[in-house]
Parts: sequence; C-alpha cells; structure tokens
Amino acid sequence: MTNPIDKEPRIEPGAVPVAPGLEDAAAKANATIGFRAPREYAAVDRRTIGICAGAIVVAIGAGLAAQLLIHLIGLVTNATFYGRLSTSFAAPRFGTHNPFLIIAIPIGGAIIVGLMARYGSAAIRGHGIPEVMERVLYGESRIPARVLFLKPISAAIAIGTGGPFGAEGPIIATGGALGSLVGQFVKITADERKTLLAAGAAAGMTATFGSPVSAVLLSVELLLFEYRPRSLIPVALASAVATAIRAAFAGSAPIFAIAPLAQPTGLALVAYAVLGMFIGAFAAGITRFTYGIEDAFEKLGERYHIHWMWWPALGAIVVGVVGVLSPRTLGVGYENITDLLSGAIVGRALLVLVALKLISWAVYLGSGTSGGTLAPLFTIGAGLGAWVGEQCAVFAPWLGIDAHVAGLVGMAAIFAGASHALLTSVVFAFETTRQTFGLLPLLAGCTASYLVALLLNRNSIMTEKLARRGVSLRTEYAVDFLSQVLVRDVATREVVTLRATDTIADAREWIVRGGAGATHQGFPVLTDEGVVIGVLTRRDLLDPDADVTQTMASTITRDPVVVFDDSTLRDAADQMVAEGVGRLPVLERARPHRLAGILSRSDLLTAHGPRLEAASRVQPARTHLMSPGSFGRTKVP
Repeated sequence: MTNPIDKEPRIEPGAVPVAPGLEDAAAKANATIGFRAPREYAAVDRRTIGICAGAIVVAIGAGLAAQLLIHLIGLVTNATFYGRLSTSFAAPRFGTHNPFLIIAIPIGGAIIVGLMARYGSAAIRGHGIPEVMERVLYGESRIPARVLFLKPISAAIAIGTGGPFGAEGPIIATGGALGSLVGQFVKITADERKTLLAAGAAAGMTATFGSPVSAVLLSVELLLFEYRPRSLIPVALASAVATAIRAAFAGSAPIFAIAPLAQPTGLALVAYAVLGMFIGAFAAGITRFTYGIEDAFEKLGERYHIHWMWWPALGAIVVGVVGVLSPRTLGVGYENITDLLSGAIVGRALLVLVALKLISWAVYLGSGTSGGTLAPLFTIGAGLGAWVGEQCAVFAPWLGIDAHVAGLVGMAAIFAGASHALLTSVVFAFETTRQTFGLLPLLAGCTASYLVALLLNRNSIMTEKLARRGVSLRTEYAVDFLSQVLVRDVATREVVTLRATDTIADAREWIVRGGAGATHQGFPVLTDEGVVIGVLTRRDLLDPDADVTQTMASTITRDPVVVFDDSTLRDAADQMVAEGVGRLPVLERARPHRLAGILSRSDLLTAHGPRLEAASRVQPARTHLMSPGSFGRTKVP
C-alpha cells in the first residue's frame, strides 16, 4: 500500500501498521468512525420464529380450505350428476347414464368457469402452479385476494361437473394465495412472503394427500427456488400442521391403499429403470401434446374470433363425449389410481383408460379451465406402468416385474418426467402407499424418467407456460460459489491510499503526473494513524466543481463502506449493491483500524475463474490410482 502523494511509499504492502505509541490514538479515531460493513451471516434469527408462527396460521387455514374444497366438489357433483343435496365426495360416473346429461353437465360448468375467469380473475385459468411460480419469481409473491376465493370455487365447479382434474392443483394454489395474502397484511420482506406462500402451498398438498415430506420437497423444487433453513423450517412446520388437520378429518390411512409389495430383485430394478425411461419419454410427449392443444385453442380463437371465455365450453364437449365412452375419466378419479395400483383394472381396459383420460384432460386443460394436473398424470402413469408390467409378466417372466410395482413406478415416474421434480415424485409415491419395498424401484424408475425427460424437454409441464411468456427459469440448486470464497483470498493487497490531510490539488497533481496507481478508480483515505475514513474515486478528485483547497477528509461525505477479510465474496457483492459502490476497503475484523487490502467488482468476476474451469476443463485420467500423496491435501492455486 502506498501513499501516492509522498515521493516514497509510506506504508508496506499488505497492511497499515500503527506506529508505536499510537495504538490508543488509532483506537480512539476508529471509535469515532462508523464503518458500514456487511452483517454477519445467520442461518436463522428472531424473524424466522415470527415467520414460523405465520406459517402455522397459514397451514391451519390451508388445511381447512382443502377440506372445504373437497366438500364443495362433492356438493357440485351430487347436485349435477345425482340431483341431491350432499357434500359427500362421490364419483360422477355413477350419477347418471344419460349421455346427453353427461355431455351437457361439463359444458354448463365450463361456461360458468369461463364467466368467472373473464369477469373475476383470469388467474384462475389453468392448474395454478405455473401462475404461483410466476408470482414468486416476478410478483414479489403477491397474489390478489380474489384468487383465494375464485380459484377453489371455479375448480369445484369444473371438477364437480365432470372435469378430469385433481383437486390438488387448486388447493396448492389456494394455500399459496392464503400465504401470500397473510404476507401482504404484515410487515415482512418479499422473501419472507414467499416462504409463507410456499408454506400455504405445502399445507394444501399435505391436506389433500397426507404426504407432508413430499409437499415440502415440492415447495423446494417448484416454489421456493432455494434450500435455506429460514425458508425450509416454516414450510416443514406448516406441512406437519396440515397433516394433523387432515388426520382429524380423514384419518391417517394412506390415500392409495394397496397390498404389500415384494422385495424386488436386481434384475427387476434394471427393468423398472428401463420402464422409467419409457415413461420419461412419454411424459415429455405429454408436455408437448398439452401445450400443442393450448396453441390450437389460441389459433382457433384468432381465426374465428372466439373469446377465450368460451374455450372451456368447447373443451367440455370433448370431456362429455369421452365421459360417455368411459365414465371413469370424469372427475378427480383418485379411486381409479387405487384400482390401477391394486390390479382391479387390467388388460385392454388399462390402455383405454390411459388414452381417454389423456385426451379428456389435455383438451380441457388446454382450453383454459381450472383444475389440477397431479391426479390425471398419476392415473395415466399408473395405467401405463401397470400395462407394461402385465406384458412383461406374460412375455418376460424371468425379469421378475410385479405389475403392481410397475404401476407405482409409472405413477411416480410420469410426474417426475413431466414436472422435473424428482425427489417429490419418489417420496410422494412412498407416502401415499406406505410401501417400503417400493422405494428402490421408485428411485430407479423416477431417476431414469427424469433423465430422459430432461434430455427431450428443456422445460417441464410447469415451466413451459412461463417460458412461452418470455420467462427464463432454471430449477437447479447449487451452493453459491461466492459464499465459499473469503475476501482475503481474492482482495488486492497492494493498495494505493490517500492521506486525509492532503488536498484535492495535491491529488490532481499526482494524477496528472501519472504516478504509480494513478489510473485506479478508487482510493481509501487514511488518517495519520492509519485509520480508514472513506474512499474517494477519480471522479471525486477530478470533479470540476470541487474545491481544490479542501482536504481529503473534508471531501468525504459518508462513513466508509468496508468489508472484513473473513467475510465471503457473497457478503462483499451484496454490500456493493446495497451501498451502490464498486470497491470496498478490506479490514481485519480483530483490528478494524487495520487496512488489509481492497476488493473491486472486477475481483468478484475474476474469482469465478476456478469455478468455470472446474465445470468445463476435462482433466486427463490418472495412470496410477495409488500415486504418492493421493491422500494428502492439494493446494488450490
């Protein structure tokens, strides 16, 4: 470090020493200067406790809202298909055999939903999760209050009148809206509001399926876009509370109860992985198919000037016709999933149900109505997996494939491939069946499906809609590289400093003279005791309006913005953004009056070099596995 105005360097490189006898003076001078340094990192704090309390309140509301939605669906179903007043959950396929009614009822429900979307809120269209994701990413997690009411009501009407959807998507969206609404009525940050939104969504999914762990994973993989204690803890608490609420209303039995599964063999695990690859390709095709139908409705509306409000009614015609051919395609169809996994539906009926459910669901979803995607995907995947398992049992019994396990793998793998939520899919299938021996086949099949789907489709069925709106979204999670590098490992040690007692005229003369370091953009200003009192830039020094007789000290207008040598580069980058500066003096935490270096924006960019090299440079293979020093520590340059 040098003082450029002196003819000789006044300070040795790497540190600002304090002359003997001046330690007290430096300490006093330092005490009068308010350093603006980054706050120390804390995984959780007192605010986290408050957010946990809010998450519990949201979970209670979301759990009750889930029960209310299920009863609303039952009410609409009973009123339209059975002609009775009841809120008990019922399958619409047993209500009537009149084909005209089976077609007319979905159309009537679709017209009501279209009117609600146009004159209430267009946000109720679709299955809800992409819309929630968009609000998290670009809307500070703010969801309008009217969505909290319109989404469940529209979903109840659409599903209750035969729509081939699940209740989980609208419940997740409703829980998220509730969390967002609570977060808008209290003084919290946008990040904290996002946590409450995710807590409500997780609580909604848990209250539907009784799957608390997979609900937390779903929030992490699709809504939070992070894995941090301060967000994970409230979401996990909310999910646990929602589990208790569901148990109070519906008990604790698994939602898809099937007979115990057998321990799979090694060869069978390989076969389940191959099945997962097939399901993954099918899931990628489903994503393209559903959005292709959505595009078709867009073109239809443009060509014939049909307002999107009427599109659900057109889609409902297909729902009704398919419902006449296969009544099992109508409604939520959770009982279909249980039947598929338990072997109650076999043979050609499996393929018929898969094909017709896919057509009915994709067309109705593409038309812009309100409903969930999980249950239809589970039905399609379970049917497809069970059918493949049956064929293998007949033509390749030596593989050891169990049709029940194949159906379970198909159910989870299609969701893994369509949503790109691998961990959620594996854990969800386990939680909803409680079949321990299914875990390994699930892991093999879902991972294979996830791999193939990623190779075929860049976006999932959740993120494709956002991508079409111009939103670039990556759902990858990695430790922030900057948070792993300390400032002292990157900061420049040779610092050109200015003396507080020198004048602007002295500094300008040095710059004109072209002294060492004169081309730098920023200079820490030190007192005679070596205490940093601020930073001046070339712009400050060359300002034509500046009084050249002023000293450096009198030119400084705010406390020095600094960073400590044991802070991370993430702390430093955040400090630069928060304070609007491009360089930070680096101080020692133990002796804050001691200047240890300087950090600039270019240093932050340069620090990424090793990360990029580690990701792109292919290293030569080792010729000797047990080379000398293999177990020693390697010094990173």
